Amino acid sequence: MTTIAIIPARGGSKGIPGKNIVPLLGHPLIAYSIEVALASRCISRTIVSTDSEEIAEISKRYGAEVPFMRPPEFSTDMSSDRDFLMHAIGWFMKHEQAMPDYIVHLRPTTPLRKFEVIDEAISLIWRTPMATSLRSAHLAPKSPYKWFEMNHLGYFKGIRVNDSRPEYYNLPRQSFPPIYDPNGYVDVLRVSQLMSSPSIHGDGILGFITEFCHDLDSPEDLLYLNYFAERYGSPLLAALDKKVGIIT
Repeated sequence: MTTIAIIPARGGSKGIPGKNIVPLLGHPLIAYSIEVALASRCISRTIVSTDSEEIAEISKRYGAEVPFMRPPEFSTDMSSDRDFLMHAIGWFMKHEQAMPDYIVHLRPTTPLRKFEVIDEAISLIWRTPMATSLRSAHLAPKSPYKWFEMNHLGYFKGIRVNDSRPEYYNLPRQSFPPIYDPNGYVDVLRVSQLMSSPSIHGDGILGFITEFCHDLDSPEDLLYLNYFAERYGSPLLAALDKKVGIIT
């Protein structure tokens, strides 16, 4: 089985300009995803899919392959994950006459990972042939079953329309089933699923529970990530610092 990592990193972020290469403890954000993929024992290649020459150059300096540039039509705000994934698969078929069996989707906006956890996820789907994909998630700290919708008159109503318990939304959190919040720690996609269906994940999504995952989506998230990384560090930092010495 061939398992490769693809790290998507387009250059046109609007919320945080240059989001994928903003510095985190002295390294561009994408470097953390590259390093965790390189450290994995289950991933054979680490590839960055980008439309940005700057991101491509940085990615190569940190050890990733950038064998192709992503076309502009697959790099817009409205582009889907399937767009860049199918573009990559098409490139492999055309230029290497081969396809991987699995793609590990690693978003640069989730930098603080451990390679052992990545390998655990990959090994799990390898052992689960009925799974069409694997997605990571963490336990939601608050149950959405206690949330409200607002009707057209401005009144709140509970979202569990079939829950017959009086004012069920005031019950303790433990009164509801656990809910898991999908995060960007790791997704593993079966390429046969991608090739046979418009759904990249399919109906057999294998759940993989991780610790709470810190994701970058806003300037406030960047402040928190820097604070968390400074306080708790990252097991990837030593390898990244060593690479800076080589690069410079």
